[in-house]
Amino acid sequence: MADELVHYDVVGGTATITLDSPHNRNALSAQLRRELSESLVKAAVDDAVRVVVLTHTGPVFCAGMDLKEARGAGAGDQGVNEFPKILEQLWSSPKPVVARLAGPARAGGIGMVAACDIAVAVPEATFAFSEVRIGVVPAVISLTVLPRLNARAAHELFLTGDTFDARRAVEIGLLNSAVPAGELDGEVARFVKALAQGGPNALAATKALLSRPRPATPSDGFDDMLGLSAKFFASEEGQEGILAFAQKRKPNWVPQD
Repeated sequence: MADELVHYDVVGGTATITLDSPHNRNALSAQLRRELSESLVKAAVDDAVRVVVLTHTGPVFCAGMDLKEARGAGAGDQGVNEFPKILEQLWSSPKPVVARLAGPARAGGIGMVAACDIAVAVPEATFAFSEVRIGVVPAVISLTVLPRLNARAAHELFLTGDTFDARRAVEIGLLNSAVPAGELDGEVARFVKALAQGGPNALAATKALLSRPRPATPSDGFDDMLGLSAKFFASEEGQEGILAFAQKRKPNWVPQD
């Protein structure tokens, strides 16, 4: 549809979700939020999809919430009330999600970047937790951002609202890498290919594992982790992977080149 703000395409096991609202810097308007959420549902339930790439058109990845829609609305009518669902969909997606940034992200846009498993940007991309500068709090996005950032950087950047570049975003844990624009698609493809080598069920379980609270000591968690490991060693997927290793071939879940 010509008037859609989010495009969804699947090629070779990769679902590409593209934010396409450049007139307002891909701000999280009601329509964009709805279409983005619908696209994430499609990717999650499609067995043909192995990896999701979240990207954008225009010079800006995402400017955060649509402030025009927020103006004059009461607390119960603010669009931010719908945003946790999107962050949760990204964070808990059974398919790994790669964020591709060819431009800046602000506020809620950074929350989405942090909710993705892998994030790659061009060096020119900039970031800012600009909420405090307009008198609001980066509350919702803190739940995906703070697990990524080191504590000193989080305090500085949340409280000052200062702009920082992609190099620093890598240093503090927000991005995995920053590469020149001409190498951006190649870097994304490298991560997508690596992620697609993993078993679909194993990837989903590993994502869940990474989000679990850590036990106080290793011994407190060994029983649960042993059960999880044994289950997957004995699973159909695990047995296929073991057999493929022995036969020096790719497992049956790896997309064909």
